[in-house]
Amino acid sequence: MQPGLIWGCARTADGTRPIEECDEAADASFRWLHLNLADQRTLRWLERQTQLPRAMHELMLSRDTHSQAIVEDGVVGLVLQDFERDFDAGQTMQIGALHIVVTPDLMLTGRFHPIHSADVVKQRIALGLDVCDSGAALNLMVGAMADGLSHLVRTLSVDIQTAEDEFLNERVTPATRDLVAIRRRAARLHRLIGGMRAALHRLEMDPDLPPLLAPVAEHVVQRLHALDADVGGVQAQLRMLRDELDLQTAQRTNQNLYFLSVMSALLLPATLVTGFFGMNTGGLPFAHTIGGTLVAGVLAIAASGATWLLLSRRR
Repeated sequence: MQPGLIWGCARTADGTRPIEECDEAADASFRWLHLNLADQRTLRWLERQTQLPRAMHELMLSRDTHSQAIVEDGVVGLVLQDFERDFDAGQTMQIGALHIVVTPDLMLTGRFHPIHSADVVKQRIALGLDVCDSGAALNLMVGAMADGLSHLVRTLSVDIQTAEDEFLNERVTPATRDLVAIRRRAARLHRLIGGMRAALHRLEMDPDLPPLLAPVAEHVVQRLHALDADVGGVQAQLRMLRDELDLQTAQRTNQNLYFLSVMSALLLPATLVTGFFGMNTGGLPFAHTIGGTLVAGVLAIAASGATWLLLSRRR
């Protein structure tokens, strides 16, 4: 494979077929090249593509991971966030960026770190999916990204519902560490989906957007809006669960404080009595009586009993 080209495909009269060089099948009706932007030879190849506007060159080479969308001279440029993929652990929760440039006969996608959705697209094309034009290619790319986000949102929803069911059934109290992990995942998904939706919405509203790409942007924006609403529902469930856990903890603390307060109130009079008879002063009552200790003990118990009765009457 030519250095810098991770995978590519070309639409010819025989259908969509894989290509192994960036300049292969130059006469095809449409080509899609997925590039490794960390390879310096890829950057030199991009510099030779004079048909691309300068803004698209800068977008492809930018290290900025924030979502953005631009349209210039009929060429569409996008930077969309996606979760990175690790060779050992599979998909991670580390957010990366996918750079996309779409022309009528060519689509370039590139990344500095492996991206999960690009591997999904490669597998779908290998299974025989036909990519006939730029609209189909962009729809396939952003659709794969939306599919991955949808799977993560469903997993997140199942996790929070499981924790909520366990709490409501009083089997086990969810660990704070698990709830914090869910909150972090929800926050990352909300940030990623919101940024992607905003970029595609700006693209949808751009008057210079090619008509072939307009339905793709509109469809994906609606789908991302629904996913963002689902993430918001998960965050609302998480807040309610945290509130109930905090209320349960506060009630348990109040019960413990109540018990300690009652014990302190009951023991205080007895402590006063024992403190009084413990003074080493002359003329102390019952000091020389055989039953003095018993009398003092009875007085201490009586004082505690009187306190208990007083507390009971006052409820």
